[in-house]
Amino acid sequence: MSFTGPSMSSGGSAARKAVNFGRTYVVRPKGKHQATVVWLHGLGDNGSSWSQLLETLPLPNIKWICPTSPTRPVSIFGGFPSTAWFDVGDFSENAADDLEGLDASAAHVANLLSTEPADIKLGVGGFSMGAATALYSASCCALGKYGNGSPYPAKISTVVGLSGWLPCSKTLKSKLEVENEAVTRAASLPILLCHGTSDDVVPYKFGEKSSVTLKSAGFQNVTFKSYSGLGHFTIPEEMDQVCSWLSSNLGLDGSS
Repeated sequence: MSFTGPSMSSGGSAARKAVNFGRTYVVRPKGKHQATVVWLHGLGDNGSSWSQLLETLPLPNIKWICPTSPTRPVSIFGGFPSTAWFDVGDFSENAADDLEGLDASAAHVANLLSTEPADIKLGVGGFSMGAATALYSASCCALGKYGNGSPYPAKISTVVGLSGWLPCSKTLKSKLEVENEAVTRAASLPILLCHGTSDDVVPYKFGEKSSVTLKSAGFQNVTFKSYSGLGHFTIPEEMDQVCSWLSSNLGLDGSS
């Protein structure tokens, strides 16, 4: 469904170009609307495929918003255009982060959530590169600002990342430690990470390390689930875990 790796800066020449996002697909709740979750696809994919899967889940109280990322030149494809939330250059853990692309995508997520009613709980999740963008959004939510320093407006209640990794992991702890409010927000934000041990695209160690980094940075409510033999895709067992975790953390149990 997608192909992804740690990101690389896309360079400064395109710094102020407009970012054009693709089509957004919405799965409306079949029952009482209690939560809205923005779900982000992986590299080379679009919002449609995930909307079709999410529509089948037994979560009648969730509204799913499945946007499509911009189509942009992707470094790991030799500059060939692909749908991508940010530029991807290298599988090395030492690769630079495309902060501009991450900020733009995190802002798009926040904007999609901005029109939801005040009593609706908000979440963000994703697969692969979408998971990385979701975790970056979680960092922005805790810090109260984007990487460029602009205020982050959304109040996220839950975050889910499947087969992904944590961008900007090396600086997260030091940024959180200087603000008491950020520490408080991080400590109270539930995060679910799932990763297959046989993932040949985003190695399992990236998912595992992301969990450790989040916890050490102050995100105290992090759940990490490993799936033996699972590659870079999802399976019903994993989606069952997502359903039960979301129901519990969004207070949807027993609701109709």
